[in-house]
Amino acid sequence: MWKPITKAPFGHDLEIAVIDGDGPHALVFPCRRSLAGWVRSETRELVDVSPTHWRPWEQSESAKMAGDEQGLAMATSLQEQTDG
Repeated sequence: MWKPITKAPFGHDLEIAVIDGDGPHALVFPCRRSLAGWVRSETRELVDVSPTHWRPWEQSESAKMAGDEQGLAMATSLQEQTDG
């Protein structure tokens, strides 16, 4: 559920919605509210947007699966190092 941008928390990954010439749409990357404005969560780069709404960022299922696979590969590698 979308919430008014005035209620957006600081320090959390958020999905934000903007209205531009093409109409309303959500950004495809997570952002964080900061005292300086909105920043990309991954890079901390300022994003020049005037969002209207927000909701918690929810990682896509494919991204979750990729993260799980990376974690499994790392755990396997560490286990092999300790066994060897």
